[in-house]
Amino acid sequence: MKPFKGFAEGKLRLTPIPGPFFTEVLPHIDHLGELKVTIYAFWRLDRMEGAFRYLRQTDFTEDDGFMRGLQADAGQAGQALSEALQCCVQRGTLLQATVTLDEDPEILYFLNSPKGRAALHAIERGEWRSSGDPSAPLDLSLDHSNIFELYEGHIGPLTPMIAETLREAEETYPADWIEEAIRLAVENNVRRWSYVEAILRRWQEEGRHDRKDGRDTEKDRRRYAEGWENS
Repeated sequence: MKPFKGFAEGKLRLTPIPGPFFTEVLPHIDHLGELKVTIYAFWRLDRMEGAFRYLRQTDFTEDDGFMRGLQADAGQAGQALSEALQCCVQRGTLLQATVTLDEDPEILYFLNSPKGRAALHAIERGEWRSSGDPSAPLDLSLDHSNIFELYEGHIGPLTPMIAETLREAEETYPADWIEEAIRLAVENNVRRWSYVEAILRRWQEEGRHDRKDGRDTEKDRRRYAEGWENS
């Protein structure tokens, strides 16, 4: 084994990894290939552009060094990759979607994050198209008009700054979450974006709880208000 010479001096680009990975995922991984694929996915996705980022099997196989690390035998490396990806999907770290591009099925892998789940839901609803770009064949540029109209109709005027804030929110949270949070702000008579954002942060941190009766409890309202006042 060739020893690692150490990280170079100077400013290095870092790869963000969500904290829950180390406490809720890593302790349960007992498959070396799954661990390598998961960490590689964090690194590769961080270096991509666009609101909705995804990986294809070719994003792994075109990296010869990574594939040799999975399996020294080139003939077995592809099978090792498929097995590792399936482990990631079964664990829930990665989300898998299949689309048909140029009459051929293509498997896409998204990080199981709010944006990844939003992308998966969009694909399931057929809200995508072929981009014509071989390196990024799927276009998931969602229509902002619904959320813009909701904001103007229920919160206030749509200024350029607010429009940019809404676009950033759509890159972080699923569109249906934003629509529901705006509706809750109106129901609770707190027509401020900071309140809407407090609801979204709560859902992201603690999980979104679907209400059968369509209403929040008084405890929920107090929690959202606390997040809004502390923002």
